[in-house]
Amino acid sequence: MSNPLYTHLLAPHRSSDAPFLTLPAGETVSYAQFHQRCGQFAQVLIDMGAKPGDRIAAQVHKSADVLALYGGCVMAGLVFLPLNPAYTVAELDYFVANSGARVLVCDPANAAGLADMAARNKAMLVTMSTDRTGTLCDLAQGCTPLATVEARKPDDLAAILYTSGTTGRPKGAMLSQRNLLSNAQALTGLWQFTKDDHLIHALPVFHTHGLFVATNITLLTGGSMAFMPRFDLDAVIAALPHATTMMGVPTFYTRLLADARLTKSATSNMRLFISGSAPLLADTHRQFTDRTGHRILERYGMTETNMSTSNPYDGERRPGTVGLPLPDVEAKVCDATGQELPRGEVGTLEVRGDNVFQGYWQMPDKTAAELRADGFFITGDLAVMAQDGYVTIVGRGKDLIIAGGLNIYPKEVEEVIDAHPDVVESAVVGVPHPDLGEAAVAVVVPKGGAQLGPDMLQPSLDAALARFKHPRKVIMIDALPRNTMGKVQKAALRDTYKDCFAT
Repeated sequence: MSNPLYTHLLAPHRSSDAPFLTLPAGETVSYAQFHQRCGQFAQVLIDMGAKPGDRIAAQVHKSADVLALYGGCVMAGLVFLPLNPAYTVAELDYFVANSGARVLVCDPANAAGLADMAARNKAMLVTMSTDRTGTLCDLAQGCTPLATVEARKPDDLAAILYTSGTTGRPKGAMLSQRNLLSNAQALTGLWQFTKDDHLIHALPVFHTHGLFVATNITLLTGGSMAFMPRFDLDAVIAALPHATTMMGVPTFYTRLLADARLTKSATSNMRLFISGSAPLLADTHRQFTDRTGHRILERYGMTETNMSTSNPYDGERRPGTVGLPLPDVEAKVCDATGQELPRGEVGTLEVRGDNVFQGYWQMPDKTAAELRADGFFITGDLAVMAQDGYVTIVGRGKDLIIAGGLNIYPKEVEEVIDAHPDVVESAVVGVPHPDLGEAAVAVVVPKGGAQLGPDMLQPSLDAALARFKHPRKVIMIDALPRNTMGKVQKAALRDTYKDCFAT
């Protein structure tokens, strides 16, 4: 039997009584218990008619059973398709239809509303709740675990994750056994994870960061996780003295910094804080170091590539950058033709390695447009690579502002605004302009109590940026719109302020 993910992630600890998950109520799930649950789910899905390669869609809230469902899919050779619980019925209709999912797992409260849609798409509908109830959980409870694990090859699909679809229909990124395992192995070594690590897991599990990076690394090493339903400030602070590592998004760190309980003493047992999924402000990086003595390690990845770059564990964790390409990952900054640009020039980041996905499900044209014949994936992110290889993400290609024929990179403007002592954060977007074609608008969140007028930013802009890069309008708001992974929703800002220069 060959099944790389099972062999490396699940089999080594299948009889161990060592803790894998610590749940909020104090319950501990051992590796042996987790392996049994994975086997039960695998057998139930097979009994329901699922065959190797079939897609199993799951729109459920975070729980230990969601991870066991993923493990069950690995054991049975099925393709796991995690979906955001916030998706509407109409959105789910697209995902289920596009993927051809054989099974749709949902929360019991949503079953009635999804029944017609599931039936129309010929998907079997079963339920799973966070309290281990629901039709799928009930079936698994009395089921004998799968006896023989399904053989899979390294390039067989293990998961499909849909991109956000901000430009056109969402695309299903096909991730193979090799993609997931190679990335977990590379990161385990780079970040020096061992069986002694106890990871604070407060991320969602419908996204590669929480589902694959955090979970696969822990399974690979035999470590443990404090498994939380969501980021809860009190729960995270309470867990810090007993943990060694945490993976988070920038919002986690800004919220921790806003609490006086975050101290060097509280984090004395920690060895590593990791941030990703959205840019971490250099100021947040410095504040966190000043407060705790820990340097946040920022990395870069995408749904299509898992992780591609990381600041080093030992060595300089450079604020504002996403570090160096991972071992065995190639990265280059290119022009529109794929020609590599000299170091220091802004272009589109392209990456190649075992971490890069197999293509977009049932979208050969999209695959051909974004995955070159030589294996390099066109990320769509604008980046600059320093002479020593450190990568800085400037912004998304679609975020580039062309005002009167001149290029404006939003991050460059945001960094100047964010450095103002009365600014929490900002987002710069391009909107239609009657004269320039497009102009920059800065949407700014001032610090609480600060009386910050738009003109008060002008001295900083004058000192740092050419005049054509200055925002034509500055708008103050209480908070920037973000998705569940903490990414600022610039598409929403562009839509909100699209008429601000209309005559």
